[in-house]
Amino acid sequence: MKEKDKINRRAILKRAAGAAVGAFGFPYVVSSSVLGAGGSIAPSEKIVMGCIGVGGMGTGHLRSFLGFDEVRIAAVCDVFAGRRDRAKNTVDQRYGNSDCAAYNDFRELIARRDIDAVTVVTPDHWHGLIGLEAARNKKDMYYEKPMDVRLSVNKAMRDAVNRYGVVFQFGTQQRSTDKFRFAYELIRNKKLGELQTIMIGSADYDPIANQPIQPVPEGFDYNMWLGPAPWAPYTYERCTRNWTLIYDYSLGCVSGAWGIHHVDIAQWVLDCDQTGPVEIEGTGYIPSEGLYDTPLEWEVVHKYRNGVKMIHMDMNTAKKRAEQFSLSWMGILFLGTAGWIYVSRDGVYAEPKSMLTAKPGPNELHLPRINDHRRNFLDCIKTRHKPVSHIEAAVRSDTVCLLDNAAIRLGRKLRWDPEKEIVINDEAANEMLDRPMRSPWRV
Repeated sequence: MKEKDKINRRAILKRAAGAAVGAFGFPYVVSSSVLGAGGSIAPSEKIVMGCIGVGGMGTGHLRSFLGFDEVRIAAVCDVFAGRRDRAKNTVDQRYGNSDCAAYNDFRELIARRDIDAVTVVTPDHWHGLIGLEAARNKKDMYYEKPMDVRLSVNKAMRDAVNRYGVVFQFGTQQRSTDKFRFAYELIRNKKLGELQTIMIGSADYDPIANQPIQPVPEGFDYNMWLGPAPWAPYTYERCTRNWTLIYDYSLGCVSGAWGIHHVDIAQWVLDCDQTGPVEIEGTGYIPSEGLYDTPLEWEVVHKYRNGVKMIHMDMNTAKKRAEQFSLSWMGILFLGTAGWIYVSRDGVYAEPKSMLTAKPGPNELHLPRINDHRRNFLDCIKTRHKPVSHIEAAVRSDTVCLLDNAAIRLGRKLRWDPEKEIVINDEAANEMLDRPMRSPWRV
């Protein structure tokens, strides 16, 4: 398909689906009649996708997108040969051919002009560079959390997404679930009275000892896996899912391993998708020995201009701080002048319990019914509208996690200017929000 034909197709779909855009900028599902007679979709009208990173989470996304009739997956990419071969086989079996291409280098996949959209599901330290390459090539993207380990890259991503007009969906899928949407509507419609405090319980982990150096296995491009991160000797544990607890690649449970999910909901409820807290102060414990060197225990207090206080903790600290609630503490507690509500992926609890059956009135805030994060992404590709977890929200929520990490490591109060996006009069803190890249990688 020629580039001009792709652009014309999107323009036609945008006009046809314009009436389907709901309140608050979230699109409703586009009718199948927009796509073709009887809901059938011609091959030329498919959303052609490439999947970058096809490990556990990446394969989950690949399999889910394979289930959408309007999607055709044309290529996969991974630095593990075994993973990309398995992913290619999965795609080829679904379509009954051998057409799916497999790449080691994400740049080769992104350079293909026939690809409309990509998934980015790699270790955290790679997210931003891959996302920037995708945006500059005008690829829409479903982008797993967090944004990156560097604030400068996050802001560059925001600029690129807006400059090139690509659709960006962040992997904070709790915004697309009934439980969190229900809590949002209750709080924003003042069923709790005035919101005063938000308490977040995130995950923790079990430390492990340093691991022996091992030979790099055949079929694994370890240098590419490290990419912009510092060089380190290979061990199996470093490059499995445990990388998320190593500071060279992630902020650990404070962000990508869990925290970004609940921090994002707090930001959403506070209507802070374009801003953030003004003060951040916290403490934490980081193991001094062993492979993992991200916060294991922490408590960070954030103050917002509207007077609300948000406290982000690991789940064990949260249990101690709020033991009177007897909650599971992998969730969020909202405390207001008229009661409280707790929401997690497991359920919703409230006091008074009557809030659990409350519904927004006809003149109160109603969120559109978005129950599938990937479906919302595909609909927005058609409408060219912002998804529920858009780039501005992603950068602001991710920034809070970066500030939490800096506050924990520096052990002092940070004053944040959300307009200028800098820590006020604290150069060391601003430097900690960023980190150098290993040559030859750069923004």
